[in-house]
Amino acid sequence: MSDLKKYISHRKEADKVFEHGFEEGYQAFKIGALLKQAREASGLTQEEIAEKLHTKKSAISRIENHAEDIRLSTLEKFASVLGRKLEVSIR
Repeated sequence: MSDLKKYISHRKEADKVFEHGFEEGYQAFKIGALLKQAREASGLTQEEIAEKLHTKKSAISRIENHAEDIRLSTLEKFASVLGRKLEVSIR
């Protein structure tokens, strides 16, 4: 188990508020991180994505860093600009 996983496990045990909101917050973080990783793999800057999506660089930064309230249609457009398709699954 990594140090980070150990920290998260101990923190969840000690702080029920942290435990309650962790998964939701982590999933939002993960979406933003995946979008950033895909953008970088495509060789595009935030400015270039923003131009293709008819928005501002600050909006792309916000999506990549705070994706908790991102709309599905925005995710689809972002993926499309990268030449990719969005997949959604329910577990």
